Amino acid sequence: MRTAKKALAFTTSILLAATFSGCTSGDSATEAPKPDKIEKIGLMVQDMSNPFFSAMDKGAKEAAEKIGATLNVQDAKLDLANQNTQIDTFIQQGVDLIVVSAVDESGLQPAIERARQAGIFVVAVDTPAKGADAIVMTDAVQAGEIACTYLFEQMGGKGNILVVDGTPIQTITDRIKGCNQAMKNFPGIKEVGHQNSQNDRATGLSVTTDMLTAASDVQGIFGMNDPSALGATLAVQQAGRTNEIKVVGIDASPEGLQELRTAGSPFVGTATQEPAKMVEKAIEVGQQLARGESLTETTILIPSQIITRDAVDEYPGW
Repeated sequence: MRTAKKALAFTTSILLAATFSGCTSGDSATEAPKPDKIEKIGLMVQDMSNPFFSAMDKGAKEAAEKIGATLNVQDAKLDLANQNTQIDTFIQQGVDLIVVSAVDESGLQPAIERARQAGIFVVAVDTPAKGADAIVMTDAVQAGEIACTYLFEQMGGKGNILVVDGTPIQTITDRIKGCNQAMKNFPGIKEVGHQNSQNDRATGLSVTTDMLTAASDVQGIFGMNDPSALGATLAVQQAGRTNEIKVVGIDASPEGLQELRTAGSPFVGTATQEPAKMVEKAIEVGQQLARGESLTETTILIPSQIITRDAVDEYPGW
């Protein structure tokens, strides 16, 4: 009944706005009432084939069950148009909370504003999404800094590195920023190659292979996530330089942890992300908003830690 009333109120507000649009100027449309309880949740992930987002799905199911809410999970398949459509579907379904890992942090803003106009709370996870009520994400600057600090220490504080970058979204640019901050503390470290991957193992392999060909004097590689770092690891192995080059990533993914357990691998460390914890926190934030509580911070950062070969079995993983 509450959802039906919310939908009716929103529809009425739109009709009224349409009726008087000819005689008003600059007035914003009336928002539908916000829910006072989170009963229906829509989760939107970038790419369910990535274990990172599968972990989000798992965390969301557990958190929704805990509060007695229903959950609808949608996979964008890395397509912004899909996410726009998914938000409109969630509006029609009358969900109370949308949790979104946005494919494009700016491109989704009009759809997010439509959802908020319809009385839906929107919390972004992993990467910012303009227009959202809040964002829950890894402290990406910290993650980049601790990953590169460990790499530079393993290199003995000197030598040349390659950087396998990714798509230009804030969470990735922040990781690169953190690595650059770490580099300031190691004057003996020099970056001699920097290329963008598509955040996956295949392009991590190809760009690293290209960079190793162009700059052969390399002792370390920073991959801005585990898939790209594992692609870099394979490139190092194919070049026959397993004992010369060390690689680090960010995620502490199942694949990354497995590689850390592989004796003799060039992959020596990964900084953690907690995808399930992100979604659990996002749902908690949604509940706070539904209770009418003000958020002390609209950007919630989850700390990162470095996982090394020596400590890999102590980390519970996703």
